[in-house]
Amino acid sequence: MEKLKQLKVGHYVDKLAVPAEPGLTNGQLMLTNHDLKPVEPERRQWGPWNFVGFWVADSFNINTWMISSAMISGDEGISWWQSWLCVWIGYSIAGCFICLTGRIGATYHISFPVVSRSSFGIWGSLWPVFNRAAMACIWYGVQAWIGGQCVTLMLRSIWSSYNDLPNSFPSQSTNTRDYVSFFLFWFFSLPAIWFPVHQIRHLFTVKAYFAPAAGITFFIWAILKAHGLGPIVHQPGKATGSALGWAMVKGIMSSIANFATLIVNDPDFARFAIKPKDALWSQLITIPVGFAVTSFIGIIVSSSSAVIYGGTPVWNPLDLLGKFLDGANSGERFGVFIISAAFALAQLGTNIAANSISAGTDMTALVPRYLNIRRGGYICAIVGLAMCPWNLLSSSNNFTTYLSAYSVFLSSIAGVMICDYFVVRKGYLQIRDLYSARPSGPYYFTFGFHWRGYTAYICGILINIVGFVGAIGRKVPAGATYVYNLNFFCGFIVASGTYYLLCRFSPIPATSDIWMEIGDEIRNPSVAYGADDDMEGTSKGSSDRYGAKGDEEIGIRERKMGNY
Repeated sequence: MEKLKQLKVGHYVDKLAVPAEPGLTNGQLMLTNHDLKPVEPERRQWGPWNFVGFWVADSFNINTWMISSAMISGDEGISWWQSWLCVWIGYSIAGCFICLTGRIGATYHISFPVVSRSSFGIWGSLWPVFNRAAMACIWYGVQAWIGGQCVTLMLRSIWSSYNDLPNSFPSQSTNTRDYVSFFLFWFFSLPAIWFPVHQIRHLFTVKAYFAPAAGITFFIWAILKAHGLGPIVHQPGKATGSALGWAMVKGIMSSIANFATLIVNDPDFARFAIKPKDALWSQLITIPVGFAVTSFIGIIVSSSSAVIYGGTPVWNPLDLLGKFLDGANSGERFGVFIISAAFALAQLGTNIAANSISAGTDMTALVPRYLNIRRGGYICAIVGLAMCPWNLLSSSNNFTTYLSAYSVFLSSIAGVMICDYFVVRKGYLQIRDLYSARPSGPYYFTFGFHWRGYTAYICGILINIVGFVGAIGRKVPAGATYVYNLNFFCGFIVASGTYYLLCRFSPIPATSDIWMEIGDEIRNPSVAYGADDDMEGTSKGSSDRYGAKGDEEIGIRERKMGNY
């Protein structure tokens, strides 16, 4: 009887397994599935305009709207144009980093978890992947809670009595109205997780048209109500001298830190590019332009609010829309509904792009035999609901400070990845070996862990650790604070520099003496040991390693390989 039960349990466990390529060993089943393999040509559907739409859509969100608030307000605030200059510079730099990491995905059509195997090791990559997955789940809940506030405004626009919904929650951190709105946003977000990544681009296309149009409408509406641009555009900055310089540095760093997670996981999207160049100029130009325009709209609308309602500017657009509802006529209520719906769509797109897809991709790498991107995305959503984000966002909780500060430590991961690909390996990756659990594989290193990558990663963290403690409220030396003001650059430079030196004095395998990217030759590679390298067509489930270039050309290339 016990044996029968075990057989039944095994049967159900096997039913839960995701489809896998035939002929894989148990070790390989822990490293690959359909969502982890290089994207075959049929699913490479993201052209340059899809990336433009993606970043236009992503740029319109509440965080970007408010990014200048901390720079302008305060005793040592800077002027509006100085803060806007910081946004331009910060996101231009972030765009460069995005293009660097995205180049790897767009060339070899592999995701962040697979890219990280070359720099952290086959099994060592699981730690940075787990870090990214955990943070994505937490941020999913936080962003969904903000999306719920958009739903509250939408419902208040229809039924004003919704604002006075009786409260049955014992917690002081939330109430029935806000929880219902949060759950509605969370629930109606679930269908978007179902679609595969190469098709979800259509959501970003819709958002790229609707959300910015609503934002411009909000911009014009606020100016008309204020009969002008408000006082912010006329007030000078309070900071001068070195204080001004450091204030602008912190403004630039906050823009880059806001992008830290996307810098690391851009290969998750770029791998669906039709050609590598499709993910270059479209991202490099759209990112600074899109985010700078959204920030400018936020500055002007907030400035106008100071005239409309008196007192200090209202930086949170949702709070301002809530004020618009007080005593509003039917036309104004309709306008608030449309703009709130645009912000809700913006939060949905941001949550899908930055969190659910990233978490799904990362969880796929953690348990590839039983999870794919879709299942991982739903797990992310469940965790986001179960974590009760309203407790984390309460005024007495500094968790958002922890989240914002923690994100900069991803710079050391980016530093190792970028140095490994562009400097040490010179663009050369042996794709099949990235899915190999054999100890003799070039990416297995020491028990599957790359000690050089981890040493560089830890060094990149240590340079910022004291300043990080200061950012969460502890007293630290002034020098550590100055270093932390340059947090992303310090982490990136130290990690990449350390990794380069370690690889220089302790060479690693599978590198090239010349620049050599061979990703354009990848079709639909089989990763099973002993698989036939001849191209037989994707319909048969097999392919070759490089394409149909011929053994002679492959032999020439392999003779150029060497240790770094």
